[in-house]
Amino acid sequence: MDIQQNLKEVLADIPQHVRLVAVSKFHPKEAIEAAYTAGQRIFGESKVQELTEKYTALPKDIEWHFIGHLQTNKVKYIAPYIKMIHAVDTYKLLTEIDRQAAKVDRNIACLLEIHIAKEESKYGFTLQSCRDMLKEGSWKELKNITLSGVMGMATNTDDTNQIRQEFKTLHDFFIELKQTYFNEENTFKEISMGMSHDYRLAIEEGSTLIRVGSKIFGERNY
Repeated sequence: MDIQQNLKEVLADIPQHVRLVAVSKFHPKEAIEAAYTAGQRIFGESKVQELTEKYTALPKDIEWHFIGHLQTNKVKYIAPYIKMIHAVDTYKLLTEIDRQAAKVDRNIACLLEIHIAKEESKYGFTLQSCRDMLKEGSWKELKNITLSGVMGMATNTDDTNQIRQEFKTLHDFFIELKQTYFNEENTFKEISMGMSHDYRLAIEEGSTLIRVGSKIFGERNY
């Protein structure tokens, strides 16, 4: 498994305006070190304990992104160092991130997770519940988080037309939110969509952040 070669191939495949989150969850820190040596600095994890262990052991200029489902009672453990949280799926979670970030005098970038897949996934705002939350307006009082964009996962299917349509839905919704609530905010700019098997489609549909794991690190060891 040549992690550095795999990383180079993925980077060569994506335009400059798209950033790569190397999904290192379930992979040992040696795998991260190999990618780090090749220049990668953004890594994605989805388990708080595993992330904390890696954060402690690895170079401090790594930009850690939390990409999994985050429980409110775990936020405090990652608030001191996490750069971006991709899967904010409730207003309650957003307020807890703000509260914990305030305690450590930080501002944490957050993406609103939108449920775009046809599968009955448990997580993510529906388009309407996200509209309702933003319209209600309480989020504007949260000073230690920055809403930086949206995140979504397409249905796990071989139907590229369906995947493309779901990505397009997320991109169009991002534009709607940008125009309605964040027109003056340069920080609201990220569309996190696309993984190892569908990132090319995601980029074509406007992704700015892709989350690629197995294509770099190989299949995960559960």
